[in-house]
Amino acid sequence: MTPRTATLIGLTAILMWSLLAVLTVATGAVPAFQLAAMTFAIGALVTSIGWLARPGALRALRQSPLAWAVGVGGLFGYHALYFLALRFAPPAEAGLLNYLWPLLIVVFSSLLPGERLQPHHIAGALLGLAGTVLLFVGNSAGFELAFVPGLAAAFVAAFVWAAYSVMSRRLRAVPTDAVAGFCMATALLAAIMHLLIEVTVWPNGVSQWLAIVALGVGPVGAAFYAWDIGMKRGDIRVLGAASYATPLLSTSFLIIAGFAKPTATLALAATLIAGGGLLAARDMIWKRG
Repeated sequence: MTPRTATLIGLTAILMWSLLAVLTVATGAVPAFQLAAMTFAIGALVTSIGWLARPGALRALRQSPLAWAVGVGGLFGYHALYFLALRFAPPAEAGLLNYLWPLLIVVFSSLLPGERLQPHHIAGALLGLAGTVLLFVGNSAGFELAFVPGLAAAFVAAFVWAAYSVMSRRLRAVPTDAVAGFCMATALLAAIMHLLIEVTVWPNGVSQWLAIVALGVGPVGAAFYAWDIGMKRGDIRVLGAASYATPLLSTSFLIIAGFAKPTATLALAATLIAGGGLLAARDMIWKRG
């Protein structure tokens, strides 16, 4: 698999994650850890159908403690924090803080062996950040002390996901098949945390159940495998900068669904985000082969 192909596969994860916020809100009042347990269990179940049929799949689970710590810590830590953020803070503000992770990935990538952070990577990431900030300007629900836990969770989640993504590159020898085991362990941990500190709230109606299934199949399922391939074999700087398309795509889906209206601010944000992604991806676009 060429780096370009791996990068393109990684980009499909960004598309799936653009539905994460909408689907999470659509699940209603399901507690954060319960939601993580349910969606990761669905994701592990669906992906394991084909995974178990492949020769040597079970051997992929024989990984070092460090690989398990990074895999489970990243998946469990990020999504627990993200779901908590959306439960305890306004989605726009929480999303803004959470979307620091693409910039952090681009910056952290300079610490990897054989990687160099070029000026156009930094410029592209900063343009994307500017577009993301602009996307949420004027959508403030006002600051309240009650929002602090959720905003703090979103901020820490950005660092957790950036660290997980960059560490995946350092652990590139770990096969992508191991992600299935990480998802199973994450579902188990989330279920334990739910039983310890939360009150069970089941989805109310078919639409909420469908939202949970969709989360498990896509954003909390197949997306991890695509992202793992991209992080380990693709251009990590391009993927980090291109991740700024996620809030833009998410807003676009809201407009299509009739939950938001197109504005001049959105158009300018789209230009900044798309331009930043193209600038950061310059090497991949113009490099032959």
